[in-house]
Amino acid sequence: MNWLNILVQGGLLGGFYALFAIGLSMSFGIMRLVNIAHGDLIVLSAYVALIVTESTGLDPFLSTIVVVPVMFALGYALQRGLLNQTLSGGLLPPLLVTFGISIIIQNGLLQIFGAYDHRLKEGAIETASLQLPGGLAIGAYPILVFAVAVFAIASMQLLFYRTRLGRAFRAVSDDADTAELMGIDNRKLFAMALGIAMVFTALAGILFGIRTIFAPSAGPIRLILAFEAVIIGGLGSLWGTLIGGVVLGIAQTIGAALDPNWQILAGHLAFLAILVARPSGLFPRTRD
Repeated sequence: MNWLNILVQGGLLGGFYALFAIGLSMSFGIMRLVNIAHGDLIVLSAYVALIVTESTGLDPFLSTIVVVPVMFALGYALQRGLLNQTLSGGLLPPLLVTFGISIIIQNGLLQIFGAYDHRLKEGAIETASLQLPGGLAIGAYPILVFAVAVFAIASMQLLFYRTRLGRAFRAVSDDADTAELMGIDNRKLFAMALGIAMVFTALAGILFGIRTIFAPSAGPIRLILAFEAVIIGGLGSLWGTLIGGVVLGIAQTIGAALDPNWQILAGHLAFLAILVARPSGLFPRTRD
């Protein structure tokens, strides 16, 4: 068993899971919103990219110039028009509403596209690899995805800690009522937060659609993986989300090396073990 290869491949896979989880981490960190529809929104982004590429002939990477604004607008509208109305009732109303959104998305996609599998085709980069000493081969596409995840998290850190909007996000996250008394429009800010979260959801959806096939029912497993990465890393910690994704990816790769049937199970077992040992995650967010 080549442990170096397992660690490298698992770490790169973890970057993919972290990208899934960024939007979910942001939604919970700012609004305390557990978005059950998050996985389905990732899949919806992939389908929007599919429509764009087939109707315009754009490269899947270039489809981001259309998909990202569309998903930002959708996130803003969902939060401003619907989800804001549920936040004052505790955790249960948002859970029920986002569960309903999940069902609507899945059935809508099934009605429009059928139950067939689809994929976004990007060409040579999907199979290109870098050959390293010792016979280690690293796929170019996983490296790209990991780099996008790191760049996305670094961008969010700059937004949160170097901009006026980021300070408003942190103020609302710490105490929404006091922030509102200081003149912050929480409803508008929450809508902006979900819109920005959907930008990363769109990126995750496009990269997911290039990496593997997708179907209308593919959302729930994406939600589970994102949720586990967020919990392992620590709620509200973006860099923790990256570490959580890496831990999950390495656990799955080790499981697959032992027995291909154990891949997904190994990730779930790692999640449960960390949850038992550190219920708040590895790097829980501390208030400033």
